[in-house]
Amino acid sequence: MTSVEVSTGANDGDSEPGGYAAARLRLLTEKGRSGPPRRAALSELTDGWLATLFAGAAEGSGVGGAALVAVGGYGRGELSPRSDLDLLLLHDGRADAGALALLADRIWYPVWDLGLALDHSVRTPAQARKTAGEDLKVQLGLLDARHVAGDLALTTALRTTVLADWRNTAPRRLPELDELCRERAQRQGELQYLLEGDLKEARGGLRDATALRAVAASWLADAPREGLAEARRRLLDVRDALHLCTGRATDRLALQEQDAVAAELGLLDADVMIRQVSESARVISYAGDVTWREVGRVLRARSARPRLRQLFGGRPGGPERTPLAEGVVEQDGEVGLALAARPEKDPVLVLRAAAAAAEAGLPISLHAVRHLASTAKPLPTPWPAEARDRLVSLLGAGESTVPVWEALEAEGLITALLPDWERVRCRPQRNAVHTWTVDRHLVETAVRASHLTRRVHRPDLLLVAALLHDIGKGWPGDHAVAGETIARDVATRIGFDTADVAVIATLVRHHLLLIETATRRDLDDPVTVRSVADAVGSTGTLELLHALTEADALATGPAAWSSWRGSLVADLVKRAAAVLAGKPVDPEPAAVTAEQERLAVEAHRTGGPVLALRARTDGSDEHEPLGVELLVAVPDQPGVLPVTAGVLALHRLTVRAADLRAVELPDPVGGSVLLLDWRVAAAYGSLPQAARLRADLVRALEGSLDIAARLAEREAAYPRRRGAQAPPARVTVAPSASRHATVIEVRAQDVPGLLHRIGHALESAGVRVRSAHVSTLGSNAVDAFYVTDARGAALDAGEAARLTGQLESALGEVPGPA
Repeated sequence: MTSVEVSTGANDGDSEPGGYAAARLRLLTEKGRSGPPRRAALSELTDGWLATLFAGAAEGSGVGGAALVAVGGYGRGELSPRSDLDLLLLHDGRADAGALALLADRIWYPVWDLGLALDHSVRTPAQARKTAGEDLKVQLGLLDARHVAGDLALTTALRTTVLADWRNTAPRRLPELDELCRERAQRQGELQYLLEGDLKEARGGLRDATALRAVAASWLADAPREGLAEARRRLLDVRDALHLCTGRATDRLALQEQDAVAAELGLLDADVMIRQVSESARVISYAGDVTWREVGRVLRARSARPRLRQLFGGRPGGPERTPLAEGVVEQDGEVGLALAARPEKDPVLVLRAAAAAAEAGLPISLHAVRHLASTAKPLPTPWPAEARDRLVSLLGAGESTVPVWEALEAEGLITALLPDWERVRCRPQRNAVHTWTVDRHLVETAVRASHLTRRVHRPDLLLVAALLHDIGKGWPGDHAVAGETIARDVATRIGFDTADVAVIATLVRHHLLLIETATRRDLDDPVTVRSVADAVGSTGTLELLHALTEADALATGPAAWSSWRGSLVADLVKRAAAVLAGKPVDPEPAAVTAEQERLAVEAHRTGGPVLALRARTDGSDEHEPLGVELLVAVPDQPGVLPVTAGVLALHRLTVRAADLRAVELPDPVGGSVLLLDWRVAAAYGSLPQAARLRADLVRALEGSLDIAARLAEREAAYPRRRGAQAPPARVTVAPSASRHATVIEVRAQDVPGLLHRIGHALESAGVRVRSAHVSTLGSNAVDAFYVTDARGAALDAGEAARLTGQLESALGEVPGPA
């Protein structure tokens, strides 16, 4: 243990809180000391202070036969800067209540005076054992009991009896502990995938590591130890840095703290730190999976043994081994290797065993995975057909693919099979839309794609493309461009022919094409559909890309897919398929619906806006509730887009998606009407009535309602809460996106009034908006505007450049969450 370079004796204040506080501060601000040495030193320093407090308190209260015991993390000697002090005042029961209360007060109050968090109790050994028997969390804390001061014999006896009690009751209490861990994981999520995970409570965090220690102490089972201590140390180091940076006892690694925490740890950046956290959590999670399976097996064997003896009167035989594939068997609920299996002579055995396990919905045993990792022969290049088929079978097994893949990855078998996987392994995605790290997202996409294989003619190409579609995220530049090259190499290596390799590469290169085009481009513009058809090249590839798009979006997170987005993509696919089949692109815009035509005619007749507000009735938007559909028809005039967006913002309506286009009314009515199709949701509260929206829209179009001033007043009255600073808005021109208009793309933080500001800036620049396509992904708005000059022509390069500059300047004034 590292010695503490501060005194805890009389010269340093004895039991005075100020002496300990100064010494503690010096210790925590020493730049040369961190990690386990600092945690141990802080525990040692605290021990000395508390021992002095205890001695004075015991003398002043006249209590003998008492001990001060550290439990939990403090008991393990692992105090983080803002850790609670978990203390048990143990006594032999002979002192009267008043003296005990005085003893406790003289210890607890100095701790509280320093502002330190304290979890305390006063008990006899018998009371401590009884409480532990009733409360599993107390039991776990006492397993790490450590003597601090007073009667050592009391502490030693308690440790001995508590440990004996734990081992005696483990068959009953370990299932309770397992259930506790599962419930916590359900609430907190998986640390290895979370961008803002709880280092202590999430699955794979510090509480799970403590649970594994408790299992080992029961002697019923033990966790795989390779890398476990290092993983736990890393998480503790990150928590220390988090405490120091925030000055609070927090375990949640919030986004706005990550850069400072990474700097405190001396790491290159926050991504490096998050990757280390993910890797550490993955080690602990996998160790937990293996350990809890072993606990279940041991408990099942214990309960079955007496019954077998009673039935057969002799020693039962070993577990039954059921063949699953060549060299692969099922034994006791796990997949293992057959006795005759020879991994060193059978390079396909890794994938054969993995596919068999996933298809059977069974975990692959730790022994089997480690044996394969240490002895399996590398696959030749290109892979034999059986290896490629087994990989496809593994990917197509659905949800049971995930635990098998993670078991292979934990022992390095995935990177041995696919070396390019190393760059995406545990790689964080700094986008709130994404649920998973890159590697887990790729596996999840394959899982989602496995449910779509009946829709495509080549399920094998779909599944492999799903696994590889984001493989380029480990490289600089556009990940789709880099991924195309990697996917071409990987597909060749695993044995696909030249034509299939080209399809996989195309799917990876264009895996975002359909969703981005459908939500950000005018599908009535012939250039839009033709560009998709040219990029895809064939109806077969288009079919695969359609399924991959859906699988990718579903695997991304709830905000990435909805029935509305699905309908837009399906419409685009239908149009592109027609082009690929040789049918001409229809240059005419899609026909308006009967309701849209009715609203347009009414708007033309009255000369004012007409609204229709209706709830969605298909019930299919469970992933992204889009609220209601708002149709607005307005006689063609300047300012409609910013005015309408501003009115919606005033009524606290969030625009999830929007479409604007001009409609020419047929004769004999004639005339041009702007039709806005919005999908909105109330930020909070209920939706406003259509009549109120129309009244404000009329006032705003007439100029009697100052939207900008009203929004500014509300913003001033309700300042945004402090949070991570959003990156600046980015405005670009999409080249060759339309022959008739210039397409301006805006990517910005989705804040109230954003669309109003964009529309106002476009109007101020003197351009006309032919159509607008607005979409929201999490906290990000991705909007596209088809604009022309006053004569209806596309902007030249200089005009477009000036417009993007004006938009970026206008949006630079939009306050993000500061």
